[in-house]
Amino acid sequence: MLTGPQESESRRQTGFTQCESTSAGTISDMATKPRRAPKRTSPLLRRPIRIGTLDTAAIVGELRDLHEKAEDPDIGRMPADDELFGALLYTETHASALGRADEDARRAAALKRVLLWEYVREQAEIHQIKAIEAARAAGVEWADLAPPLAVGGPSAAYNKSKRLKALTLNDDESEGQPVRRTPEAVVKAERRIAERAAAQRRAEEAARRRHELLLPVARRLLEHRDDFVPDSEVDDWLDEVAAVLPNCQTPTQKVSLGTYLNATVRALQRVERETALRAGRTEDAQLAYAAAVAVCSG
Repeated sequence: MLTGPQESESRRQTGFTQCESTSAGTISDMATKPRRAPKRTSPLLRRPIRIGTLDTAAIVGELRDLHEKAEDPDIGRMPADDELFGALLYTETHASALGRADEDARRAAALKRVLLWEYVREQAEIHQIKAIEAARAAGVEWADLAPPLAVGGPSAAYNKSKRLKALTLNDDESEGQPVRRTPEAVVKAERRIAERAAAQRRAEEAARRRHELLLPVARRLLEHRDDFVPDSEVDDWLDEVAAVLPNCQTPTQKVSLGTYLNATVRALQRVERETALRAGRTEDAQLAYAAAVAVCSG
């Protein structure tokens, strides 16, 4: 039988402790549940709660009202509602003007200051990363950024900038989850975002080139609309083309023009199937129709 330190050491190694049972007057051995250490990556993956958009001027105005109702003698020195930082410093240093008796006013003012300071912190991170990017674009080295970022060296400055950048990235691949706050994860997210942006630019360029082809085709169809086999559906779609064509500038209008041209072509193809005739009654009308088919099927 083990006693004293030997018994304690045995309990530690086996993970069992003795506890008394008051009901039966006996001692039973119970397993101690091991404590699970938190994952080291948990803080990096947790979705940050953000204040987001805030009408700061309105909240500063509410703070001003509280100080005016408390008859703050220095209220005339309080900065304007749109001078957030100065207004926060004023209400902080003049909090005693609200008086000790009015606890509701002091509580409301303190909560508003907490909210506004949190908003300032969020905005500071966003604007700080913009300043870092501007500095890098201007040729500033990471070593020169270390002192203003309050870090010990160029690698630390780089890592801090990437952690800040994670707050501003919107990576669709993360499926609504925040970008992991590590330099490696941020670099990968930036690469994916850049690739999607490049694909979007290519798509926009292709749409622009296609629109340039659609414009003359649409004009030719309208020029020869009286030379097509009469059909009410064809006329309706050509009316839509005529309506959008003169001021076709916005992306929506350009998409609409393509949609209406496609519908016109389908209607003319139906006419050909139903009548067993060419859609165009003149050579020029048939050529305009053929051009429209080629563009819409391309």
